[in-house]
Amino acid sequence: MSEQREHFGSRMGFILAAAGSAVGIGNLVGFPVNAAKNGGGAFLLMYAIFVIVICLPVMIAEMAVGRKAAKNPVGAYSVLSENDSKWRLAGLLSIITPFMIAVFYTVLTVWIFVYLVLSVTGNLDYIASAAALGDVISSPYLFLSMIVVAALVRFILVSGVKDGIEKTAKIMMPALFVMLILLVIFVLTLDNAMAGVEYYLIPDLDKITPKVVSNALSQAFFSLSLGMGILITYGSYISKDTDIAGSAKLVAITDTSVAFIAGLMVLPAIFSFNPSVNPGELSDSGVSLIFSYLPKIFLALQSTVGYFFASAIASIFFLLVFFAAITSLVSIIEVPVSYLMDEKKQTRKKALNTMFLWAGLLALLTTLSAGMVDFLTSLTSYGGKSKSLFDLITDMFYDTILPLNGLLICLFVSYRWKSQKLNEELSKGNPNFSKTFLAKYTNFALATFIPIVVGVIFIDTVARTYFGYNFFG
Repeated sequence: MSEQREHFGSRMGFILAAAGSAVGIGNLVGFPVNAAKNGGGAFLLMYAIFVIVICLPVMIAEMAVGRKAAKNPVGAYSVLSENDSKWRLAGLLSIITPFMIAVFYTVLTVWIFVYLVLSVTGNLDYIASAAALGDVISSPYLFLSMIVVAALVRFILVSGVKDGIEKTAKIMMPALFVMLILLVIFVLTLDNAMAGVEYYLIPDLDKITPKVVSNALSQAFFSLSLGMGILITYGSYISKDTDIAGSAKLVAITDTSVAFIAGLMVLPAIFSFNPSVNPGELSDSGVSLIFSYLPKIFLALQSTVGYFFASAIASIFFLLVFFAAITSLVSIIEVPVSYLMDEKKQTRKKALNTMFLWAGLLALLTTLSAGMVDFLTSLTSYGGKSKSLFDLITDMFYDTILPLNGLLICLFVSYRWKSQKLNEELSKGNPNFSKTFLAKYTNFALATFIPIVVGVIFIDTVARTYFGYNFFG
């Protein structure tokens, strides 16, 4: 089976694909929102530390597990635990999680696509209006847009790992970088932009509070696609002579660079648009920033560059976010597709059809829960708030189960698979790895403080989301 498994065509292709899975809406919007609300430079400093100290060892572990087993998360946990049913359940959780995340991520991607079409067709004044978001999320055109997005994702995935995922990443990731840098260059020319740069780049150590530390760690963990089963699945597609540790470093650098540059785009734009802004008062919602706040900034640019160029800038931004969303959605869907191919012996086309049937049905219901159907819009309540189906899926699978999956991979690698076998796998492609500081640190960190830290994230998320109690204020 492993000899016939699909593989990435090159190390760079794998790095771009893995980075594409990590680079998504969370990087381009979630990171700038968190940075703005959590002290700017203080948040950026803690985020960078956590990427190195916490996230890199977990990334390395997930990739190693995937390559060693050459299977999806269920198969990987089963093979490496010698068919221990408890660990097979952990693998199954890593399949259900991306499946459900794909549902709400599809809805967000469809909204972004609609905003892209509206901005390209010269409707910037409309999408900047207060009524736009409510109109869009209840529009019947959403279902046509969903077909377009699904067709694009299916076209990429049906072509396989090398000809689909890798080729797409090689096109979209460089294009994303170019568009992002062009937008940053433009934003930095705006009045008062340097105030945003200063807030973002110069850390005020007094602002490093427990809440900032918690938010930075959560953002770093979620931003790098940890706990989704993606890196296990992508790891199963890389050759034995690939240096996993070196590749993980490059993926982390690429992902963090995108988040950092996105902050250089968004924060100066916010300060330029509203010089008296108090970043701490911004909405916690990345959705609010994408679909409400930023269109107003783009429209305000017409006073300096004219309506046409303001619309062009908005179009580039939404194309940028759309590219990021598509690369992430492709990687998220590939995890359950890989499961169906490995465990259920389905062909890639049949697995895609199965996945799109059930995920598509849930995505339709989730779309209806944004105000179209009252029952789905007010489906339940917890944490003192009414919750829609969209909220429920986001809270349960994106916010809550991801850190639990991260905790499980740490425990599995350190206490079931063992560090010696991890080092043996990582030494393939890097014969001297076991002698490096990174090897010693990775083994120590995965077995000691990382599970504790990730466990605290999980407990805090449960308390805050479902019971309205925040340990960190």
